[in-house]
Amino acid sequence: MLYFIELTQVCNLKCKYCGNTPDPDVDDVEVSYSLEELKSFLEKDPEPNICFYGGEPLLRMGLMEKIMDSIPAKRFLIQTNGILLSKVKPRYLKQFDTILISIDGRKETTDYYRGRGTYDKVIKNLQAVRELGYSGDVIARMAVSGRSDIYEEVKHLLELKNPHFDHVHWQLDVFWDFPPKRRYKNRDFVKWVKESYNPGITKLAKYWYQKMKENGNVLGIVPFLGIMKSLLFDEIPVQLRCGAGIDAFAITPSGRILVCPVAPEFKFANVGHIRTSHPKDLPYKVTIGEPCLSCDYYSICGGRCLFANKTKLWGEKSFKEVYLTVKHLIDEMIALKPKIEKLINDGIVKKEDFYYPPYNNSTEIIP
Repeated sequence: MLYFIELTQVCNLKCKYCGNTPDPDVDDVEVSYSLEELKSFLEKDPEPNICFYGGEPLLRMGLMEKIMDSIPAKRFLIQTNGILLSKVKPRYLKQFDTILISIDGRKETTDYYRGRGTYDKVIKNLQAVRELGYSGDVIARMAVSGRSDIYEEVKHLLELKNPHFDHVHWQLDVFWDFPPKRRYKNRDFVKWVKESYNPGITKLAKYWYQKMKENGNVLGIVPFLGIMKSLLFDEIPVQLRCGAGIDAFAITPSGRILVCPVAPEFKFANVGHIRTSHPKDLPYKVTIGEPCLSCDYYSICGGRCLFANKTKLWGEKSFKEVYLTVKHLIDEMIALKPKIEKLINDGIVKKEDFYYPPYNNSTEIIP
């Protein structure tokens, strides 16, 4: 299984859309369990994958190194804002199977949401990491909100050469804020979806297909790849592609086990503690409910987001408005499937090119 180990609640950025505020009333701000307790719990899983998470996990680099030295995980991953990435020692850096770096696309978009100078720092640090010989999967981890142009942001990141990102995925800025939709012009989320986001997805899908048709290059657009993988390989998800509450869990600084790292203050998210729980007893304690289960797209979508399904912080009506993005994304991939199958039959691309992710690497297939 995949375990998000939250090394701290503290972060060194203050992004406009992030609700992460260290709160000792919700959970310990810093790790309070012992390394032995964590090791004892994870050793009960024969193949644990560890993703370091925060806050910003690299603010607690020493603790990260101790965990990597002590616990024989099958894979190590990290979700980081990239500000301290160049400071990771090469011997630890090379142990990461996947590095997910928070960046929102073009410089002006990233700096607007994450703070002036953030884009340049991230790019510079990724260059340093590449120069050190890191050859694992580097994923641009975007947040997409009212000022984002999905086509331009993703295209920009995919076309970077030095340094380059292997893959790009994104999360929509929905259900995170209150009052609802305040980061969308006039709080009109539906207008943004109809006039910007969905047309951008259509344009991006055409760009993706054209590139593979021209030169056999299947660009690493994670939502496209994940859905096409299911369509081509008949791999229909049981539930939730992110694996929340199924094969992915978060371990908070106090040692609580959550179905999702973004929901520490909600009772539904608590499923155990590393001192008292066994990994085999965790899956399916919390599962997706309606209206997702009755949706025609559920078999491909898998439910989009457990947190959103359980909380519906924008209300039922807006929950269905977000569904417009999911339906459009899936429809675009369904329309592309026969064209891609022809490219495969003609030998221009390989079916295996679409087998991504190869395991739950914490990416967002359904944004």
